[in-house]
Amino acid sequence: MAQQRKIRVLETIRQGKIGGGESHVLDLVASLDKTQFEVVVLSFTDGPMVAALQAMDIPVTVINSHKAFDLSVWKKVKKFIRSHQIDIVHAHGTRANTNILWAARSLGIPVVYTIHGWSFHEGLHPLAKRARVAAEKFITRMVQHNICVSDSNRNTGQKAFGAFRATVIRNGVNLDKFNADGIYPDVKTAYGIPVDHVVIVYIARMTLQKDPVNMLQAFAQVLTQVPKVTLLMVGEGELKQAAEDTARELGITEHVIFDRFRQDVPAVLNAADIYCLPSLWEGFPIGVLEAMAMGKAVIASDVDGTREALTHEENGLLIPASNPDALAAAIVRLVKDPTLRKRLQFSAVTAVRTRYNVAAVTKKIEAVYHQLFKS
Repeated sequence: MAQQRKIRVLETIRQGKIGGGESHVLDLVASLDKTQFEVVVLSFTDGPMVAALQAMDIPVTVINSHKAFDLSVWKKVKKFIRSHQIDIVHAHGTRANTNILWAARSLGIPVVYTIHGWSFHEGLHPLAKRARVAAEKFITRMVQHNICVSDSNRNTGQKAFGAFRATVIRNGVNLDKFNADGIYPDVKTAYGIPVDHVVIVYIARMTLQKDPVNMLQAFAQVLTQVPKVTLLMVGEGELKQAAEDTARELGITEHVIFDRFRQDVPAVLNAADIYCLPSLWEGFPIGVLEAMAMGKAVIASDVDGTREALTHEENGLLIPASNPDALAAAIVRLVKDPTLRKRLQFSAVTAVRTRYNVAAVTKKIEAVYHQLFKS
């Protein structure tokens, strides 16, 4: 009996910078069963994710585009898909989907769309929000299978579009990479953080969604009550300069360290005592899962996908979004109560190991691929 050929899957994502969706793609391509699948990656910008894929010997191509529905790249994308004899396209995020959908449909190739968080989020102008709802409604109906990363994501889609069908497959963590029992370089000493300081870590794109300025406003309040603390903010983004300016204006620069995105996130998390993610909205935050896997006490905003990952007072603390007072109070509470901190840390590790292992997530996605390949 002839051996069945491998299924050729194109994973495509909007950018080469590392964020939640990009981390998901890296973990997915690393853990897909290579006896059944051949994986190719298409990114619409260059960046650290592309370098990471190259280091993993995963074929990756960049077709530069910085906008959704970019007609100027559609023919290039079609040529790329055809030349690589792709069987299934898996688009991660709105921009990637809008720039591969025409090509895939014109070639008769099924598309899987993972929504890592809707593009029609809070804070948009009403007209812009309406346009994005219309765009998402269109592209979710044009693909063969939608995947939401949280129940909240799916519910939002159902409310916005009426008829909306999707499978919920929550994000997972590579527990070999994010291992609370692992041995890591001493990041705390490398940054020159005093030994007796409690380290608060914020690792995220510094954008409106991740609310870095309010993170700093909260930290300034923390320092008035517990001075032996350091805030480490790791990431890039359009609000990076505003965050640095805010730290200076608040007079807290001696207690705040800014750094660029780092590839060694587990080592950075290992140096942390408390992880904060004060997002305004989330699909299902991989950063929170990674911090939990590393055994960190997590404080995060009580928003859509995040509240599905964290249970308040059980494996983390949830606080209202856009509320620096509440964030400051939660940080002070954990700094002053190491017993609570340890309890949350233990529960966080347990929750991730039992519910959010990337290997289990990958099996569910593989099942979707097999279903589409046979149909």
